[in-house]
Amino acid sequence: MTYLYIALFSIVGAFARYAQSAAVQRLLGRGFPFATLSINVLGSFLMGFLFFVTLERVTVSPALRTGMLTGGLGAYTTFSTFSIETLNLLEGGEVAKAVAYMLLSVTLGVAAAMLGAYVARNLGVQR
Repeated sequence: MTYLYIALFSIVGAFARYAQSAAVQRLLGRGFPFATLSINVLGSFLMGFLFFVTLERVTVSPALRTGMLTGGLGAYTTFSTFSIETLNLLEGGEVAKAVAYMLLSVTLGVAAAMLGAYVARNLGVQR
C-alpha cells in the first residue's frame, strides 16, 4: 500500500509543481528563479507542517504518511532544479543573483519548515 500512496501522491506533487512554476513564471517572469524558490519555500512549510501534524496531531497510516511526505512533497519540491538554476546563474556571470538565490532558498526554506512545525503543533487539536 505504501508504494501505491507514493505513486499517487507523486502524481499530485508533480502536477502541483508544474502548475505553480508556470503561474509564478507568468506573473514574475524568468529573470530570477522565483518559481523554484516559491516551490521550495512552500514545500518546506508543507513538510514541516505535515511531518508534525501527522506525527503529533492527526492519526494517519504510516503508508499514507509516507505517500504524502515522500511521494507528494518529494515530487513537488525541487532541490535538483535549485542546483542547476544556481549553476546557470553562476555560469552566466550573475554571481550576486546566485548568492541571493542560495541564501534566500536555504533561509526561507528552513524558516518555512519551522513555521509549518509551529503551526502543526499549535492547532489546538489533540489526538
